[in-house]
Amino acid sequence: MTTQSVRIDYYTDVLCIWAYIAQIKVDQIRQDFGESVDIHYRYLSLFGNNTARIGDGWKDGGFAGYGRHVCNVASPCDYVEVNPDVWSRNAPSTSLPAHLYLNAVEILAAAGTIAAAPSEAYQGRTEAQELAWRIRQAFFRDLRDVSNLSVLREIAESQGLPVDAIEREIHSGAAFARLSLDIDDKERLRLEGSPTFILNEGRQKLYGNVGYDLIATNIRALQERASDQPVWR
Repeated sequence: MTTQSVRIDYYTDVLCIWAYIAQIKVDQIRQDFGESVDIHYRYLSLFGNNTARIGDGWKDGGFAGYGRHVCNVASPCDYVEVNPDVWSRNAPSTSLPAHLYLNAVEILAAAGTIAAAPSEAYQGRTEAQELAWRIRQAFFRDLRDVSNLSVLREIAESQGLPVDAIEREIHSGAAFARLSLDIDDKERLRLEGSPTFILNEGRQKLYGNVGYDLIATNIRALQERASDQPVWR
């Protein structure tokens, strides 16, 4: 039986605690399936206006209350670090600048300006995917305001990325244009939240706190089936 290559479009918001926790599953996919699975990071604007979403919208204590909720969610997960003051200190106003920065990096990877291949140094992540992880850690662990472009620049510099080239893609409008595709996909694919795994050209959607075994089962089923043939189980 021919093994099919599987593409996964992985939609998250960098400020989503569930996506931060789910990184271990994404890394495990790479470890188990290697190059037979092609993971594309995409970005949802769930935390686009945090004053509205959390400051006014979280009725159980605003930012401080939401921070307590995030800590409770993460408490069973010893593989991620969450600062007890998360969302209470240096709370980002929006996730959009981070998503914009990440799209600019993806443009440079597609152009060959930076490496696009997975790296063993980053547990199989690409440069762009590693930057997404470092931005999440900077917020959840280190309480850095990742809505600030200066902070994003510092994180990218610490990874050795060409920040001037990244910011040229932002200033030119190219990164905005690429980010608009992610925003359009939220409506087109009826994405409910973060994280969401999209497989089989949009026919399969795994959303939220989905177990790794279920994700792996879906990938194996797609790999093993004959191309363009009907399936019944």
